[in-house]
Amino acid sequence: MKAAAAAFLPLAACLWAIQPAAAQDKTTRITPEVLVVTMFEVPGDTPGEAQRWIENEKLTTRIAIPGLSKAFPDLLCNAEGLCLVTTSMGYANAASSISALVLSDELDLSHTYILIAGIAGVDPADGTLGSAHWARYAIDGGLQWQIDGRQIPKEWSTGQLGIFSATPKDKPKPEYGTEVFHLNEALAQNAYDLSKDVKLEDSEEAKKYRAHYPDAPANQPPAVSICDTVSSDTWWSGSLMSRAMNDWAKLMTDGAANYCTTQQEDNATLTALSRGADMGRIDMKRVALLRTASDFDQEYPGQTPEQSLHAKTGAFIPSVENAYLVGSRLTHAIVSDWPAWKDGVPAN
Repeated sequence: MKAAAAAFLPLAACLWAIQPAAAQDKTTRITPEVLVVTMFEVPGDTPGEAQRWIENEKLTTRIAIPGLSKAFPDLLCNAEGLCLVTTSMGYANAASSISALVLSDELDLSHTYILIAGIAGVDPADGTLGSAHWARYAIDGGLQWQIDGRQIPKEWSTGQLGIFSATPKDKPKPEYGTEVFHLNEALAQNAYDLSKDVKLEDSEEAKKYRAHYPDAPANQPPAVSICDTVSSDTWWSGSLMSRAMNDWAKLMTDGAANYCTTQQEDNATLTALSRGADMGRIDMKRVALLRTASDFDQEYPGQTPEQSLHAKTGAFIPSVENAYLVGSRLTHAIVSDWPAWKDGVPAN
């Protein structure tokens, strides 16, 4: 075991279950009750997705885990059973960092609740700047064929279609196995019930920006909801792209999903976690996904998609603050009442 981990164990031994490892491995394993997954931090004083967790939860113990991002090489933990990892952004970083955690012999995550908590773009039909959204479905928006929009058949509404599909309306076969993840709805509902009344952060700049949108909820104060998320390494902007992704989410879930947020990592993170579940190292029923809105995925009337893509919305700081404020309602409930959660998600 690494020196950092060895130093950590006496601190937490009274609060965490430290399990013997396999007979041939004489080390012990750290068993967090909750693991928070963030994707980035910002150099300097501006908080990113990780900073509020680190500060407010006193995540002062660093445990070096081989294979994590060079930018964020340590698992950060406190004595109460909460840990945090920052993966670095994008599919490759997310999958690689989470795989390193899953495969680490220093950790036992088999009973750990995992909260993915980060910022996102939002569909103005389902949310507004600073709003927080618990996901039931994560749909991969990148596993598609694409024809440049200037060359698509005139009867098509989009140049994106399922791989090996004839038209955008045809549902593709699940060739990859990572196209859709259906998360534990009981956990999402618990998380929503715990956090729905949180007073969310906002900003004057965000209020002014959202006022350009004529309809609710886009022009309303931020709120907490349950909806669904689409993942893609490629950022998109514009009402036509948003409509295409809405259609894609419904197509891939037989109408069950309501796309509201867009982000870069979640299907990659969930793929790595599901591989861990196949190995008996992760319980996918204990995985929750929260995204908070830092921007809209499309333009307001009179604005172009390019202008929307580069707009200063004023919601970056509120979105990272709200990811902590909302997400911590779930993590605090688990850590403070572990007997009620240790055997699975409690009934509402």
